Amino acid sequence: MKLPTPLAILFDLDGTLADTAPDLAEAVNQLRVTRGLAPADYALLRPVASAGARGLIGVAFGITPQDAEYTELRDDFLRNYAAAIAVNSRLFEGISELLSNLQEKNIAWGIVTNKAAQLTDQLVPQIGLHHAACVISGDTTAHAKPHPAPLFEAAKRIGVQPEHCWYVGDDLRDIQAGQAAGMTTIAAAWGYCGEAAPATWNADALVESPQQLFDLLDQLS
Repeated sequence: MKLPTPLAILFDLDGTLADTAPDLAEAVNQLRVTRGLAPADYALLRPVASAGARGLIGVAFGITPQDAEYTELRDDFLRNYAAAIAVNSRLFEGISELLSNLQEKNIAWGIVTNKAAQLTDQLVPQIGLHHAACVISGDTTAHAKPHPAPLFEAAKRIGVQPEHCWYVGDDLRDIQAGQAAGMTTIAAAWGYCGEAAPATWNADALVESPQQLFDLLDQLS
């Protein structure tokens, strides 16, 4: 399939633009330590970092949002995370160069994340993403991904029709949201990706690195 040339590229945040898993894992491990438990293995926590509190608490404590203790754990987790949100979080290698190259090509780029705005707005400037054309958080619209509403809002703010946008993400719900919005979908295999292999997500393309994404764009020129 030949991909359409994008006028804008939208990105997921955690696990796509930024490696935020170290600070997310630290926040949930603080919960374990304060409850007299040993820290959970980082190798177990990292793959679920894109799922936020639900995924991390699920692995660290073996509970779901339906369990009675979940709400208290989630609130404590979010407090821990907000207090140390950008200690070890960094842009993935090649992301800065990719975003600079997009600007040189006059391709707008923005962020669409399920992270709550109070956290997104705190994190984005600290990791050098303040020049995004738009930042849509999980509570910016009435629905979070995989619903397409956040992607529609991003396209509207940038001033580009959804069919002229690409959406890049490291989670199945990113691809589902992009497909529902009528966007070209790109699976970012360098991210966390959860339990399911990104090759099974039926994205329009799969890339192993930010450089591969730029190479894909170059082929369309």
